[in-house]
Amino acid sequence: MAATARTLWKGAISFGLVHIPVALYTATQESELDFDWLDKRTMDPVGYKRVNKRTGREISRENIVKGIAYEDGRYVLLSEDEIRAAYPESTQTIEIETFVAADEIPFIYLERPYYLAPLGKGAKVYALLREALLKTGRIGVARVVIQTKQHLAALIPAGPGLVLNLLRWADEIRSWENLDLPEEGSHAEGISAREMKMAVQLIDDMAGKWDPAQYHDEFKEKILQLVQTKIEAEETEEVTKIESMEEARPTADIVDLTELLKRSLEKNKQAGGGRGGHARGGKTKRSA
Repeated sequence: MAATARTLWKGAISFGLVHIPVALYTATQESELDFDWLDKRTMDPVGYKRVNKRTGREISRENIVKGIAYEDGRYVLLSEDEIRAAYPESTQTIEIETFVAADEIPFIYLERPYYLAPLGKGAKVYALLREALLKTGRIGVARVVIQTKQHLAALIPAGPGLVLNLLRWADEIRSWENLDLPEEGSHAEGISAREMKMAVQLIDDMAGKWDPAQYHDEFKEKILQLVQTKIEAEETEEVTKIESMEEARPTADIVDLTELLKRSLEKNKQAGGGRGGHARGGKTKRSA
């Protein structure tokens, strides 16, 4: 995969005193149809203008400031320097803070997955971490800075690889307390034993193995078929497309694995053990 995919980020997984040099690759791709706006008279692309919503007039970039609304109609203005100073420090490290049971994080927190692949001499320790996570049934909870944004993430073993799944922060999850939901339990809403038995039987009858290839976006397929028909009929127009590229960043190496694991365990014991002790040990940085 690494030979064909574009590297998004290079750095290291860090837990205890161990650093695993890795490269980050996107694990998904957008499959939605992108309907671009075009000027039907010239076939020029149509973009969005910076427009004053009250006057309808276009304004220049130098007259635009950024503000945060703190109440209706009132804003606090922030300069570019103030915003830049708040950016998190980019350490090129996936800093594992703790390990939790694999089923402890609800699906609703999962936001975007990325593949991680080892770099340089990192294959052995990469494999060790993957197999140790599988053996213990745990996943790593980490922080990582990508570009200028800090993310909470879950480090998850999946097949031969490790997946870094970005997580939503707790304040991004809406509560369901105000929703009118039935009480939990098999006797909620007067569910009878016979009704439960029939529902379970129906689910068992419809059960199968997960095969994503069985499911298709029918709307997209119909539109793409229509596009292909128009291409074959030469009903096309030429429009210039602009593309951008991202640059990859440097990475690091690792040192003796056995010694680092030993020192990490000793440091964790001195810190008191448990989640809190492990998290403190995980924040110790050591150059390879």
